[in-house]
Parts: sequence; C-alpha cells; structure tokens
Amino acid sequence: MTTNEYDKLPIEAVRRVAPSVVSIVISKFLPKIKGVYGMPGTPFANPFLFGEIEDGQKEKISVGGGSGFIVHPDGLILTNKHVVFDQEAEYTVITTDLQEYPAKVLSRDPINDIAVLKINAKGLPAVRLGNSGKLELGQTVLAIGNALGMFSNTVSRGIISGLSRSISAALGAEGEMEHLRGVLQTDVAINQGNSGGPLINIDGEVVAINTAIIFGAQNIGFSIPINWAKQDLEDIIKYGRIVKPYLGLQYVKLDKKLQKQYSLPVDYGALVVRDHRPDSVAIVPNSPAARAGIKENDIILKLNGEKISDELQDMLQKFSVESEVELTVLRKDQQMKVRVKLEERK
Repeated sequence: MTTNEYDKLPIEAVRRVAPSVVSIVISKFLPKIKGVYGMPGTPFANPFLFGEIEDGQKEKISVGGGSGFIVHPDGLILTNKHVVFDQEAEYTVITTDLQEYPAKVLSRDPINDIAVLKINAKGLPAVRLGNSGKLELGQTVLAIGNALGMFSNTVSRGIISGLSRSISAALGAEGEMEHLRGVLQTDVAINQGNSGGPLINIDGEVVAINTAIIFGAQNIGFSIPINWAKQDLEDIIKYGRIVKPYLGLQYVKLDKKLQKQYSLPVDYGALVVRDHRPDSVAIVPNSPAARAGIKENDIILKLNGEKISDELQDMLQKFSVESEVELTVLRKDQQMKVRVKLEERK
C-alpha cells in the first residue's frame, strides 16, 4: 500500500461516520434577566453576567453541549452520561443536516459513563460498531465531535496510547467525580464538547466513546470501550432501560503493596471497607450483600470459584440480574462460602 493510499483510509472512515455524529444542546429554564447578558463570542451565554433578575420570569437558555452518535436508524443515540446528567434540563439533538430534534434520555448507565437518547426520526444514518477488545497499542484512531460546543464534526487523529486505564475524573457541569476503570488512553485531541462523540478506527468502525481529558496535560484523553455500550444497547432493546447487577458493598482491590502496608493475609481479592466520606458505609443496608451476612473488613477472595484478580464490579457484570452467585470470603483467619442473589442497580 502506498503512502497516498494509506492516507485515504482515515478520510474514507470519517466520510462514513461523520453523517451519524450529532451535537447535543443542553437547555434549562432560568430566571429572566433585564438588560444585556452573555458575552459576545462565547458558545453558550451566561445569563448572570449582566442585568437584573425579573421576578417570577424564566426563559429557556442554552447552558452547555456535547456530542453523540446514531446507533440505530430509528433514532437511538449514544453519548456520555455526564453530558445528559441533569434530569431537569432539556436536550436537543442537531444532526449534520442541521435538523433539530427534542431528545429523551432513555437510560443512564449506573456504572459506566454511558447514556442512550431517543429522537423521533426514521431512516437515520447509523454507525457500525467495532470490537474494542481487539484494539492494540499504537493503533490509529480518530475522534469526531462538537469541539467547544461550536465546531461540529471536528476531526482529530492519533493513536491508542494505553489500554485498561483507571482514572478519577470530574465529569459534567457540576464537576461530579466518577471513577472510571478499563478506559482507553489516546493522544487524540479531545476538547470540551467532544464528550460523547465516537472514537473510530480507520475502517470506519466506532471502537470507543470519548469521555474525558486531563486539564493541564497535553495529548492525554480517555474513551469508554464500545463493547461496554453494546450490552447497554441490548438492555435498551430488551428491557427499555440499562440493567446492571448490584451487590451493595464498597471495597478496595488488594495487591502486594496494600498487603504489606496493612499486614493483610492475602495480596488479592476485594477488601470490604467504607471510603473517606463521613456518611460512607461498607455494606449498603438491605442490599444483597447485607442479606448474605457479609461484613466490613471481610475479604472476598473468589466469585463462583474464580479468583478476584480483576475488579469485582467488572466481574459481576458477566452475570444477569437475579443470578445467584457464590462468594468465597475470608473473615479474620476463617474462609467461608456465601450465596448471594444479585439485584438490579437502581
């Protein structure tokens, strides 16, 4: 393959996917302001910069934006959960032909930074979903999105820089902290407004959803593997919502460092423990874990006989809601086995 032929591959990939990429506008009814408000040149006006509030009067204001992409011709759209996190806001989808559609949030994934929207339209151009499990370090990828809320279908090119990263990120307008595991690291330029847009390979397949950047760093972005979203889409079609199994405990994944630091008997498993928040609990009351008799400071060693060498939460996602699983638990110096019936995470 010549250099010119290789360069044509990303171009064709973008041509194939770009018609499926949408902009998502976030609007809220806010107090009406007398006089001038907003700054010229800003993508979304801030109504509190100038003027006085009119008593009892409200108006619809655009307060933010993001990206998404069409995954079904009948109007199903994937985006980030943090883009459509506000349940009091209204969402409008703008397609590449500048058609505007009111959007309904069908479901927000309770674990991953994924949400599914629905617009009332037929015959839309849907993307082709790839297999994020086959991605390799150094592989060429491209991001398409609504950069800075102003420039639709902005394309960035880069490579996969890391696989299965874990990060804690402030997501959404309110800066909610979320812990994301198993995400892809790329050096693709991901700007504000790109969140929710597709990361594609040079075959024009979506392999991930762009989700986060590290402010102050260059060429470090993170994306949610598309294989996670595939299960969510199956749930939407089958149940009308995203369904995730729930155990009801907090834990820390053990390793050799933590074993040595806290003089623990094992260097693997999930140590059941509360976090640093004042109101934190290790075991959620009336949860499956509570009913099974799991206690704080227990160490969960195995799930259905499989050693907890990965994140327990990720291993649980292999099971359906209402499945009964067996946990091997170490309490002080005694091992025991307990049966737990999983529930749906609300």
